[in-house]
Amino acid sequence: MEFGIFSQMHVPEGESEHTRFMRELEVSEAVDGVGFKYNWAPEHHFLEVYSHQPAPEVFLSWVAARTKQIHVGHAIVNITAAVNHPIRVAERIATMDHLSEGRVEFGTGRGSSTAEWAGFDIPSAAETKPRWRESLEQIPRMWRDEPYSYDGKYFRAPERNVLPKPYTQPHPPMWVACSSPNTFIEAGELGLGALCFTFGTPEQIKANVQAYKDAVGRCTNPIGGYVNDNIAVTTNMLCLEDGDRARDLYSKAKTEKFTQVFFKWLDSIPRPQGFPQTGPIPDMPAPTTQSLKEGLAQGGRQIGDPDEVSAVIQMYEAIGVDQLIYAPLTLALDQKTVLESIECFGKHVLRRFDKDPVHSTKRRREAQLKKAA
Repeated sequence: MEFGIFSQMHVPEGESEHTRFMRELEVSEAVDGVGFKYNWAPEHHFLEVYSHQPAPEVFLSWVAARTKQIHVGHAIVNITAAVNHPIRVAERIATMDHLSEGRVEFGTGRGSSTAEWAGFDIPSAAETKPRWRESLEQIPRMWRDEPYSYDGKYFRAPERNVLPKPYTQPHPPMWVACSSPNTFIEAGELGLGALCFTFGTPEQIKANVQAYKDAVGRCTNPIGGYVNDNIAVTTNMLCLEDGDRARDLYSKAKTEKFTQVFFKWLDSIPRPQGFPQTGPIPDMPAPTTQSLKEGLAQGGRQIGDPDEVSAVIQMYEAIGVDQLIYAPLTLALDQKTVLESIECFGKHVLRRFDKDPVHSTKRRREAQLKKAA
């Protein structure tokens, strides 16, 4: 099991964007220092409060410059040509790959919000899928072909050599955002890593994880230059030496407000059981310390002491998850507590599970290329 952090750039009302950027960057340096292997950042446009992160390549380049071993990951780049021309995406990813000396993870997607795709004049959610697929098929060709040309439905490219070529050969690991059951199967069939944004307990997501593993095991013709057999799951964590204190702080952090704004904007992501399936999310009660403690037994939010957190991680490990990505600790907790949690997790939990200094995406890529040579 490996671990990552998610740099959301959530900006609650009354706080400044600059302060939040500085907090996220401090967290990135902290997780690199204790041994987290991945720092993921989304790309979002127009989503007030939820995420003010429209240029993740800039943010992640800064992270790469200030860290030593952590991989910087796009979760995701919207590669539909109306939002980001795929040639520009290929250029930026390859440039980041060189400047970080091979520490880039390339997550792709097509957006999950009406506000975003309509904001870029894409007429419907249905049309984002073929646009994404067209760009996905072409970007590896841009990194390989000299010269490259294309005459497609959503973009055209006259004969040109797209530069630079990636530092990582044949290219950085490729991923795709997954939320509905079919997307996990598609990710595996294409040989892409799966970035799981379906919230739930290990038991609730088990079928999706297995569907991905079955599909990726069948993949013999990946869309890129190799199969990235990895599934990463987003979840929550607050790890303190006193588990009761962690639950008390989390219960007062107003995280339920973030859940409301999440589903307000990301209207294409399936809602969990018990939520209204359309329309606004009504006011929600804050989690209680008792409900947080009871939830640990089912693999709920990892809010507790190192042993309690480790017990939940074991549940994810048992169903085949390769990486846990911890959603933004900076939501409503003070920075001192956030950094304390990172230090505690790194000291008491991380090395129980991640004993290999090599990132799994690098290890599996190199093993495949060696076998094919």
